[in-house]
Amino acid sequence: MSEITPVISATGLYTPPESISNEELVASFNAYAAAFNADHAATIATGDVAEMPPSSVEFIEKASGVKSRHVMSKQSLLDPAIMAPRWDERPNNELSVMAEMGVKACRDALERAGREAEEVDAVLCAASNMQRAYPALAIEIQDALGIEGFAFDMNVACSSATFGIQTAADFVRSGNARSVLVVSPEICTGHNNMRNRDSHFIFGDVATAVLVEAKDMAPSPHWEIVGTRLKTVFSNNIRNNFGFLNCATPETIGTPDKLFVQEGRKVFKEVVPMVAAMIAEHAADLGIDPASLRRLWLHQANQGMNRLIAQRVLGHEASEDESPTVLDTYGNTSSAGSIIAFHKHNVDLAAGDIGTICSFGAGYSAGTVFVRKV
Repeated sequence: MSEITPVISATGLYTPPESISNEELVASFNAYAAAFNADHAATIATGDVAEMPPSSVEFIEKASGVKSRHVMSKQSLLDPAIMAPRWDERPNNELSVMAEMGVKACRDALERAGREAEEVDAVLCAASNMQRAYPALAIEIQDALGIEGFAFDMNVACSSATFGIQTAADFVRSGNARSVLVVSPEICTGHNNMRNRDSHFIFGDVATAVLVEAKDMAPSPHWEIVGTRLKTVFSNNIRNNFGFLNCATPETIGTPDKLFVQEGRKVFKEVVPMVAAMIAEHAADLGIDPASLRRLWLHQANQGMNRLIAQRVLGHEASEDESPTVLDTYGNTSSAGSIIAFHKHNVDLAAGDIGTICSFGAGYSAGTVFVRKV
């Protein structure tokens, strides 16, 4: 029996209605910094506590390329006394916040594919952080959509979506499923330290969905999955120590390492060459000249990283057409970033064009999904 070919039939996107500009974010942070410096004036004068420098729009845009970000909880994020998402806790019989986001992205993908939820066999919720430990968010999303079959959560930080796509493609190839939704609801502002000048601007919130199916049931047009590859290398340079073993301990609540922390320069130095080599080597193994790739849909973490990765893969400075950016208006949305780029920038490609969806992040982890327009 010949192997079943997996394809991407459609993608879906849910964008929160609220957004925060750099100007708004800087005003909030600087108000907090001024209050911190006033409260600690005595110890700052003695040198026991470091003065907190202000942030600026120029600093943010030079460091990241981010100009604004969509968020689920704007008012509390900008409140210098809170600077974190806040909403009323929902009872167990109501759809959770992350599940609600995921359902909206899934419905968008299903509508674009002309697919009914009853035709889907599985749901994989692939995201950097889950709202709870169990029951799985994927099962809640599955239930809300009315899908039979199975569902489970998976977490590989910023690479979760591409790891989910390979997992879904493997299910299709093996015949264990014919239609799989990979959904990535990301409330990244919930694990960002908004009081850290070096990272308060990085993240935004969003949800994406990717419908992976057997080629013989896919709509036209679609994207044939030519090949997938995953890679992990352990590193402490991006870390979040929050978890059920420490979340209720008074001594640890609110400590910086229970939120996103990174050694940014080390990450840049180590991840750029790793990812560029991975894309080039995977392309060569598939018989594809990396320089011929029509488009790179890269993880939207930092415009400098993407610029250099694309240059190393293509052999020249990539244009916006070759390596599109959504980072400027969405911020870093973890695993969803490369999927947003693909979702918003694929319609114009011609039949036969080949590109790669690539994510990379904490772990280190990286995933490549080579696709051909059909």
